Amino acid sequence: MVYIHSWQDYQDAAEALYTKSPTTTRYCVKWKSSEGKLVLKVTDNTTCIKFKTYSSIFLNRFEALNLSLMEKMQNHRKIEPPATPEPPAASTATAEVATGSSVTPSASGPPTAGGVKKKKPKKKK
Repeated sequence: MVYIHSWQDYQDAAEALYTKSPTTTRYCVKWKSSEGKLVLKVTDNTTCIKFKTYSSIFLNRFEALNLSLMEKMQNHRKIEPPATPEPPAASTATAEVATGSSVTPSASGPPTAGGVKKKKPKKKK
């Protein structure tokens, strides 16, 4: 087991190890509150890399690494919000009417579930 002392080297090595063998890679986080020690470990049963710190400065970096690895594990990409503002609601409603599609259900039909609750009979004294 090798402790890597540079955070950037550890992050690059951890992501490369996961990319190399995603089905066998494990990621372990250990926190000892009595010592204030954080230990991160990534292994694929042949290669094991570790990072140890006592500094709270690395918490933001640790959170970014977690997010990056979780996105890779879920096979999701981070979606950026669109740079252009959304068109006004009136123009989208007009476009829906023109195409014949509607997102909201019709309110004119009967209720789909529920209904009127029956009253419970009063107990006799």
